[in-house]
Amino acid sequence: MRALIIAFSLAGLSQLTLAQAVQIQVDVLANRKPVSPYLYGRNNSLPVDPQKPLTRADLTRLQDAGVRFFRECTGNNATKYNWRRKLSSHPDWYNNVYPNNWDFAASQFTTYFPQAQGMWAFQLIGKAARTQTANFNDWSYNQSQWWQGVNQNLAGGGTVNPASTATKALKDGNPDLYLENWPADSTVGLLTHWFGPGGSGFDKTRFRYWNMDNEPEIWSGTHDDIMPAQLAAEAFIQKYVEVALKARSRFPDIKLVGPVTANEWQWYNYDNKPVTDAGGQKYPWLEFFIKRIAEEQKRTGVRLLDVLDVHFYPSGTKPEEVVQYHRIFFDRTYAFPEANGLRTINGGYDTSLNKEYIFGRCREWLAKYMGTSHGVGLGLTEAGLNAANNANTQAIWYASTLGEFMNNEVELFAPWTWQPGMWEVLHLFSRYNQPVRVDALSTAETLVSAYATANETNDSLTIALVNRSAEARPMQLTLKHFTASGQFASLRLLSNLPATETFSSHSNNALKTSTVPVSNNTISLDLPAMSVISLQLTGRQANAILGFDPATALVVAPNPGTSGFQLTQPFTGHCTVFDMAGREVASFETKNNPVFGQTWPAGTYVAVFRQGDRLLKAVRLIKQN
Repeated sequence: MRALIIAFSLAGLSQLTLAQAVQIQVDVLANRKPVSPYLYGRNNSLPVDPQKPLTRADLTRLQDAGVRFFRECTGNNATKYNWRRKLSSHPDWYNNVYPNNWDFAASQFTTYFPQAQGMWAFQLIGKAARTQTANFNDWSYNQSQWWQGVNQNLAGGGTVNPASTATKALKDGNPDLYLENWPADSTVGLLTHWFGPGGSGFDKTRFRYWNMDNEPEIWSGTHDDIMPAQLAAEAFIQKYVEVALKARSRFPDIKLVGPVTANEWQWYNYDNKPVTDAGGQKYPWLEFFIKRIAEEQKRTGVRLLDVLDVHFYPSGTKPEEVVQYHRIFFDRTYAFPEANGLRTINGGYDTSLNKEYIFGRCREWLAKYMGTSHGVGLGLTEAGLNAANNANTQAIWYASTLGEFMNNEVELFAPWTWQPGMWEVLHLFSRYNQPVRVDALSTAETLVSAYATANETNDSLTIALVNRSAEARPMQLTLKHFTASGQFASLRLLSNLPATETFSSHSNNALKTSTVPVSNNTISLDLPAMSVISLQLTGRQANAILGFDPATALVVAPNPGTSGFQLTQPFTGHCTVFDMAGREVASFETKNNPVFGQTWPAGTYVAVFRQGDRLLKAVRLIKQN
C-alpha cells in the first residue's frame, strides 16, 4: 500500500470553490439497511483439478481482497455437469467432455474461506457428461487454438467445417456417444453426496445458494447438440419446479437462485421473443417466470424461488456512458444507450423505450404476483464490460454498481470478467466498508456519488466517494447525527490506474493513503478525475446537531410530487436545488415558504437547505409527471 501526501487543495476548498462544490450529506440515522456481504463476489476462482490446488499467490489475493461469495458452477459448463463422474461437457469448445471436480473445488472453498458462501448449480436440461472417449481431437486439428469453429458440434463423431468463420459442422456429432440421461433425482443427488450421511461432510450452511442451471432461454444456441429447437418456456418452468421441489425437500434452508437470464435481451425475451401463455397473453420473460413460479408456489405450498438472478454484458466503450451503466437496475430516469430487449416489453418493438430499471421492474412483478412480503432477493451473478475499457473505467463501473446494490439491498453480485482495477475496488470496499448502509445524498449524483456505511453501534463510518467525471471535482461533505473523533479522517485513493494488474495483496496494491481534516463535522476536498476514494472515520452517534434536528424539522411534501413541493412548516434560510448532473435548477429564500418545482420535468433532484454557511439538510425530491 502506497503512502501519499495529499496537496493542500485536497484538504480544503476556497470560498469561491466552495460555492461550486458538490454538496454531500451523510446521515447515519437515515435509511439504515444491512449490506449483503455476498455483493463481494467472483466467478471461477477455485481450481477443479486436484493436481493444481490454489497457488499461494492466488490464495493471498482472494483472501486479502475479501471475496465473500464464490460462484463456481462455471456458467455454460454447468448445464451438463455430472457430479458422479466429475465430468462436464463444454458447449463453447466442440461439446468436448473434460474432468471437472466440484468436490475438490468445494474442499478448497471450505478450507480457506470460512466466512464466505459458495454457489454451485443444478442441471435442468436432462443430460450430463458421460465419457471423454468421443471428444473431437482439437490438438490434432489445430493444436487446440481458438477459432470461430469452436462452437461446432464435433464431439461424438462430427465432421469439421474448415471455413474460418463457420460455426456449424458439416455433420453434427452424436450426443448419445458422450452424454447420459440426468433426471431431477440425479442432479439434486449432489446435496446428499455433499451433506448427507456418508457423504463429503461439507457444512451445508456454507452452500446455501444454488443456481437453477444457467441461461436457459438460449439453450438452443449454447446447447444445440441436444436442443436444436428451444424448449418452450412452460416446459422449462416444469423442469425448474421439479428440481426445486426435490432440492427443497432434501435441504429445506436452501436458497434457490433463478432463472439466470443471459443478458438485457433475454431479460424480456425467451427464445428471442416475449412469452405467450396458453390464453394468448404476451409477457416479458422475467415477468412470465415470476408469475408462473408464484402460481406453482401457491399450488404446491413450497417456496420455489429465493433470489431472482440475471446476467448483464453491455458492449459499450465510451467512458462517459460506461460509468453510468450502474443506473440500469433501479434508476427510472436513466436512458440506457443499448436498450434493445426492453423495446419488446409491450409485444412489438418500440424504439422510444429506453428506461430499463430492470430490478425495479422485477420488484414490481414480484409484489404483483407474490405479494409485498415475498422475501425474494435480487442477484447479478454474471456481468462484464467490453475489455477495451481501461482500468479506471472498469474500476468506476464496478464501484458504482457495488454502491448502487448496497443502497438497494441487492443480495448477490459476482462479475464474470475480471479486468485491471476491479481487484483494487473489491479490496477497498470489502475490507473497509461497514455492515450497514446509511443515507448519502449528492447534489451531482450522476457525476459524484457517496456510498456510506456504518457499524451497528454508529461509532465507525466509511464513505466511498466515486467521481465519474473526466475532471477533478470539488466536494464538501457534511456529517449528520455523527460526531467525528479527532481532527482527521483516514483517506484511501484509487486513481490513474495503469493497464496492468496492480493488486497482489493487502500490502501490495495501488491504494494511496493519507488523512484529510475534519472541521465542524465537515470534510472538504477535491476529488481527482475518474477516482474512487474511501474515507474512514471513528466517532459517536449524535442525536441532535447544535440543538436543531433537521430530520424532523425540515420536511418537504408531497414527495414524490406532481405539481410542486413545499416545506411542511416555515423555515428561515435558503434552498438551492440541483438536478442529478449537479446543475442548479432553483435558488430561493425560504422564509415565505413558497411552493417550488411546479414546472420541472420529471426526475430526481436534491434540495439543499442552509442557514448562513451551515448546511442543515439535503433532501432527495422525486418529481413525477
